[in-house]
Amino acid sequence: MSEKIRVAVDAMGGDFAPAEIVKGALMAARETAVTPILVGDETKIKNELGGQEIPPGIEIVHTSEYISMEDSPSAAVKKKKNASMAVAARLVKEGKADALVSAGNTGALMEVALLTFGRIHGIKRPAIATVWPVKTGRAMLLDAGANAECRPEHLLQFAIMGSIYCEKVLDIANPRVGLINIGEESGKGNSLTVHSYQLLKGSNLNFYGNVEVQEFINGVVDVAVCDGFVGNIVLKTAEGVAALITQILKDSIPKTFMRKIGGLLLKPVFRELKHKLDSSEYGGALLLGLRGICIKSHGRANAKAIKNAIRVAEKAVESRFIEKIKENFENFSATSKPETRP
Repeated sequence: MSEKIRVAVDAMGGDFAPAEIVKGALMAARETAVTPILVGDETKIKNELGGQEIPPGIEIVHTSEYISMEDSPSAAVKKKKNASMAVAARLVKEGKADALVSAGNTGALMEVALLTFGRIHGIKRPAIATVWPVKTGRAMLLDAGANAECRPEHLLQFAIMGSIYCEKVLDIANPRVGLINIGEESGKGNSLTVHSYQLLKGSNLNFYGNVEVQEFINGVVDVAVCDGFVGNIVLKTAEGVAALITQILKDSIPKTFMRKIGGLLLKPVFRELKHKLDSSEYGGALLLGLRGICIKSHGRANAKAIKNAIRVAEKAVESRFIEKIKENFENFSATSKPETRP
């Protein structure tokens, strides 16, 4: 793209806002070709900048309202029209920014994005799509938390969107689609998974079948679909296990002299492991199905995670994935069989 990409960043969203958000935006301004637009309380943002002049490559849009992690999403979105995430979303809609990044309240962000951007024609539910490190490289899981309750047709659409993204943006030819379940057999699971299996099997997607979580992590599929309740549990369990493994290694290695020597020899391996397992390396998750680019970063996002979320936004803008989903959605869904309701 010829013009510099501008990313509206919700400076007040997340457990460590605005401190870590501002630090992350500064890192992104130095390390990328993006202009971060920090949206939030200007005084608090400038305090995090040490009271100095606004650095080159950074812009600030002031608003005194913000939505906290404890706020009820629906109530907050209705009452706080000038909340930082709402103003940031409007900047995108008005063409003053190319993408939105927020570590704030997930439910509120989904409502704000839906109200401001709207859904791509034909898409019934947007989904949070996370890219994971797996044994064979990387894979996508969706929904990771936007929709706690789903119908089979929603999971089919998640699979279609994930397939288009993997093929057109991640350059994965004919991506394999799996349905997260408690077993491989077609009759396994609850009513949702049983009926979703039949829909996916009857579609023109490259449907692998049911996959258990360990199979997904081993890389047997490129796209794994589930409802947001299951997806969010899978995501947070994986993050917890990765943090536990890292901490166990950190605590165990220094206990004896020989372990210290072994640890020094294996330091490059541990560095690579930490890089792969560190959720901040992946920055944020895409909200697929919307007519605007929205990146949801973890509520506990640190500066590194925010910087990388801005990188994800930059890549999303450059890849034109929204246009690609619009262009390809009908082709993928044209031969799909009608929904079988549970």
